[in-house]
Amino acid sequence: MMQRRPADPLLLAVVGALVATGAVMVFSASSVEGMTDFHDPAYFLKRDLLWLALGGAAAWVGMKMDYGSLRKAAPWLFGIAVALLALVLVPGIGAMEGGAQRWFAFKSFSFEPSEFAKLAVVIMLAKIFADREDGALSFNRAGFPALICVGICFGLVIREPDFGTASLFVITATVMLYVAGAKITHLLTMMAVGIPTLLLFVYSSPYRRDRFTAFLHPWNDPQGTGYHIIQSLLALGSGGWHGLGLGESRQKFGYLPEQYTDFIYAIIGEELGFIGAAIVLALFLALAYRGVRIAMKSDDRFGYYLAIGITASIVLQALVNIGVVTSTWPVTGVPLPFISYGGTSLFISLFGVGIIAGVSRGRSRAALAADTRAREDDDAYFARGRRHRRSSVPRVVTRQSALRRAR
Repeated sequence: MMQRRPADPLLLAVVGALVATGAVMVFSASSVEGMTDFHDPAYFLKRDLLWLALGGAAAWVGMKMDYGSLRKAAPWLFGIAVALLALVLVPGIGAMEGGAQRWFAFKSFSFEPSEFAKLAVVIMLAKIFADREDGALSFNRAGFPALICVGICFGLVIREPDFGTASLFVITATVMLYVAGAKITHLLTMMAVGIPTLLLFVYSSPYRRDRFTAFLHPWNDPQGTGYHIIQSLLALGSGGWHGLGLGESRQKFGYLPEQYTDFIYAIIGEELGFIGAAIVLALFLALAYRGVRIAMKSDDRFGYYLAIGITASIVLQALVNIGVVTSTWPVTGVPLPFISYGGTSLFISLFGVGIIAGVSRGRSRAALAADTRAREDDDAYFARGRRHRRSSVPRVVTRQSALRRAR
């Protein structure tokens, strides 16, 4: 059996740097609230480290496993994701917090199914595109099924409501469709239908409309919809080039909401300055580069689409979060991968990176041979099916002698 290659060291180094930065910044940004509410400045850090350990184990599993097994499991994973997204909307089962019903809560433990759904959708789309030699070139046979999968998850997540995560489904799917060879006319048509639909949803509610447009004119409502953005910009501006120093943030003392979750990048800019914030952004860009390089060198089409999709999902989420914090993107509640406090996001992101690392290791010769035999068997089965449909012979008749006699 051919040995698999070592995992991409640069990918692991970049993610390690992001995770280490996240642990330090979670402690710094949450220490005040931890001391005030739980009399322990390291309260959130301890929980973050627990999730980090679980996520590290998940990354190891993802790196060691044969990623080809995900191709067979894709429909099951997608079905589980849809079931969880539907179940969280059931009153009494999903936990309501901040006007949204997005979590399953079990005492001090919570799980956000939309994070799992993002990975499940990527795996499902990778299977759909890999099953066809022309990828997403055919809209009827690949593009349309992919949009159905994305549309189901998008509709369920919007109901929570979680506009930020729902939009990430669409953006990630668009990237995967493009790299899978979808026609530009098909992509433009989808955008022509999708963008007005999103705007109609946003402007159907005055609250969603004001929250969506607050990033353009935050000072029009400084104590309402513009408050988060204004405090975020004050944090970034006060950091200057070099920052106030690690642990020296002023905005974390009750001024900036969600300072260790969705707006932790503002605390990074305040304490570490423009240089620190730029380094974090550069790390995400390096992750994007390594993910694309790994995809280009993958052993099969499924690995290519899988690495591209997971990389796009993580990096695009990071860019959206940074855009919100810097007031260049509408306010959406998405965490900064690897850095924001949030167990489900950290666990799923690390598992996703483990899968990318598994793609970089390649597949064993035995696994590739088994897949080749399975595809040949499938092709023979469908060829028989097509042959049967052209005649009056029932599909159960497969022996060549029986076919000749039936004709």
